[in-house]
Formats: sequence, C-alpha cells, structure tokens
Amino acid sequence: MEFNKESFLEGRILLINKPLNWTSFQVVNKIRWLIKTTFNIKKIKVGHAGTLDPLAEGLLILCTGKMTKKIDQFQKLNKTYTGKFFLGATTPSYDLETEVNSKKSIDHITEELILKTTEEFKGKTIQIPPIYSAIKHKGKKLYEFARKGETVKIKEREIFISEFLITKKQLPELDFIVNCSKGTYIRTLAEDIANKLGMEGYLTELRRTKIGKLNINEAFSIENISTLSSDKRKSCIKPTEVLVDRYPKLSLLDSEVDFIKNGQPIKLKKKLNTEIYTLFTKSKVFIGLGEIDSNNLLKVVRLISTNIN
Repeated sequence: MEFNKESFLEGRILLINKPLNWTSFQVVNKIRWLIKTTFNIKKIKVGHAGTLDPLAEGLLILCTGKMTKKIDQFQKLNKTYTGKFFLGATTPSYDLETEVNSKKSIDHITEELILKTTEEFKGKTIQIPPIYSAIKHKGKKLYEFARKGETVKIKEREIFISEFLITKKQLPELDFIVNCSKGTYIRTLAEDIANKLGMEGYLTELRRTKIGKLNINEAFSIENISTLSSDKRKSCIKPTEVLVDRYPKLSLLDSEVDFIKNGQPIKLKKKLNTEIYTLFTKSKVFIGLGEIDSNNLLKVVRLISTNIN
C-alpha cells in the first residue's frame, strides 16, 4: 500500500487508539498536523467516523482526503464496547463528567436478577439519549441546556443490542461487553439497566474495541503513529474495501474493467447470484460496487476509483 503525500490526499483510513481525556476532535487535529508536517501538505481533509467521549478510550476511525466523503459508511456499522457500570448511585451525565447527585441501596440485587435484566435489553429497544450529549436541539447542543439547568424534551430513538454480557460482578461494579447499533449511548444503557433493577447507576469506564470487523488490536496510539513515514506504521492504514467487506468479491477481466469505468453494464458468462458485489481488477485493485440483476447483467452501483491502469 502506498504511503505518501498523494495517497493521503486520495484518501486513507487510519485506525487510532484514542487516549483517555482526549476529545475525538483533538485526535483529528493531531493526525492532520502530523500528515501536513510529514509530507509538507498545506491543506488536507481529516475526519472521524464516530465520536468517542473524552472519558472514553479506544478505537477511532479517521479518514483522510477523498475518503472523508465515505465516513457515513463506517458510522452505520455496529460497535463493540467494554467497560464498567457502578450501581447504587447516579450522576446527571450518567458518567464521571459530573458529581454523584443521588444514591440508592443495592441490598436487593442478586446475580440472577442482574442476568435476567441484561437479557431484557437484547434486541430492538428504545433509548432516550442523555442531556449531556452533543445532539442538537433548536440549533444548540443538548449539553448547553444541561449546563444551564434547563430541561429539554429529548426525542427517543430505536437501537439494537446484539450482544450484552456481564463479564465480572463485584458489586457495586459490573464489568460488561456490549455490541450495539449506531446511535447507542452506553451511559444511558447504564442508567436504564439500573432503573430496571430498581436503583440507579452510571458509567465509570468505557473502551470501544470494534467497529464492524475493525479491531482495536489493529489501531495505533497517538505516540506510536507520530512518525508517519515509518514502514511499521503502515498496518494502521486500511484499504478502502474495508468499507464494504460484507459483500462477496468479484474479480474482473481488463476488458470488463474498462466497461465498468465508463458506467456500462456487463453481461456475465458465468451465472451468479443476484446481489451486490465488491469489484476488483485481476491485480486485486478495488474498483467499487456492482450489482447483478436477474438477467446476469452486472451494473455499477458506486465507483470508488477510476484511476486504474
């Protein structure tokens, strides 16, 4: 994979392990500065594909150059988190950003009740985001209302939790792992579970470990990525096709690639399933997405790159 000025401008996907107490915006600024100073670039777009609160750490996906236009593809992916809930007390922000303002006894809590309650949160459920969040309401962020002590009616949203496990029980703390859909607030999940248990609760630790198939183990810390020109940093850069690796792959002949580049459909000789495919050249260069119809005709859905020799 190319690792130069042109490649970053064309678009790259970076996996960063966001440290505690950094905002996602600070990480973006740091990486943008590193790229600009390393490759002597005056201006380059860098954006993140899903924010992490300052009090959370873990996997943050950054996109550079033209890849910033594809950020929404990552935002749709499921996320996996690990962390700790504290039972028997709560804070206005449902985490450590604000001070404890209410307490309740946890004497009635049993292991059976905890396991039964967590099971009830799996699947489709409704969640109301916390008022200490960056969601916009009438042009202002919700936390702006919260810090002024103003109440706001927050619109509920549908979320989906595909996995929810309590990995350690040492009351009043619970260690957990959760895999959830876009837009899920783990802070709210902590409060909702506690309420279901007949008490209060808040989030004390949070780490994002996966986004789709991308894993925190593949990410680099800010310190380790500081020398962007080093060969050993290349593993934190992911190819464009990770955006669409849920689709089957289809390798095309050179003549077929020419048709695809010009937006022309191709009648395939071999009968294939009518679905979306990721399209590659014979030399394994990712081109984009194509869909095969009932007549075995391959049509372009989206071109990622036309700069193919």
